[in-house]
Amino acid sequence: MKEILRSLAAQTFKDFDVIIIEDGSTTRCEDIVDIFRDQLKIDYFFKPNTGPGPSRNAGFARATGNYFVIFDSDCILPSNYFTTVVKALEENHWDAWGGPDKSHDDFTFMQRAMGYTMSSLLTTGGIRGGKKHVGWFQPRSFNMGISRRVYEMTSGFKFDRFAEDIEFSIRMKKAGFKVGLIPDAFVYHKRRINFKQFFNQVYNFGKGRALIGRVHSEEVKITHWFPAFFLLGSVLLLFLPLIDLQLFLLGVSLFIFYLAAIFLHALLQNKNFTVAVLSVPAALCQLYGYGLGFLKEKLRSNE
Repeated sequence: MKEILRSLAAQTFKDFDVIIIEDGSTTRCEDIVDIFRDQLKIDYFFKPNTGPGPSRNAGFARATGNYFVIFDSDCILPSNYFTTVVKALEENHWDAWGGPDKSHDDFTFMQRAMGYTMSSLLTTGGIRGGKKHVGWFQPRSFNMGISRRVYEMTSGFKFDRFAEDIEFSIRMKKAGFKVGLIPDAFVYHKRRINFKQFFNQVYNFGKGRALIGRVHSEEVKITHWFPAFFLLGSVLLLFLPLIDLQLFLLGVSLFIFYLAAIFLHALLQNKNFTVAVLSVPAALCQLYGYGLGFLKEKLRSNE
């Protein structure tokens, strides 16, 4: 919280209020908020834990501006974030928007590797907010803005957690709102501190996409099935020596080629050997975790 509030206080555009919704945390951040009260117009609210969807709605209900912008607490904003957003709104008149996330040089090598896998074309199909992405852009709640009118017409988030932001983006699109990507309105987004936490996170992402499919079936694309196919293919690869040795060797070769491509691409993007090495297990963690969560929720929904 100290990092994101410090970055908000450093904004070149100053005409905004800050609302902190503490969603039942056992370690509260009110003391940190107090440090910034002379730098920001800031309000703090504590509530019992209900999940990110209802908590963000609680913030919307208290907001007084014409636009509502939400961030995750583990984000850091560049100083020109709001200046960039205001310029884009004047040019494009978005009803709602989102921006990409990036890794900061101060993040750990592991966090930077996770950041790479979460945004790479080789692992996510480029669906998280780059200039080139698959399908229409769906703002994510680590970096999302909506107009007051969008909130009043949609009532905000419907899901408590797990893909609540994607479901909200889909409803905004279906309601006819103009939703867009602002490529230069990025945030530095911290990742989990170890692969176990990262696996649990992407497992829930996969589960969330399957939940989306229950209410918006057309929004589950082949891209979202890729981690599940990768997981199933890896399991099949374990048994291939008993079936066809040549096919097994071909499968292993393709597997190694894919991981080598991830390593080289990560090296080119990050210019750091350690980050590139860690990007390989991070990619496997992401693909297996997402695929497992997606398949388990899909099977549960078919019971």
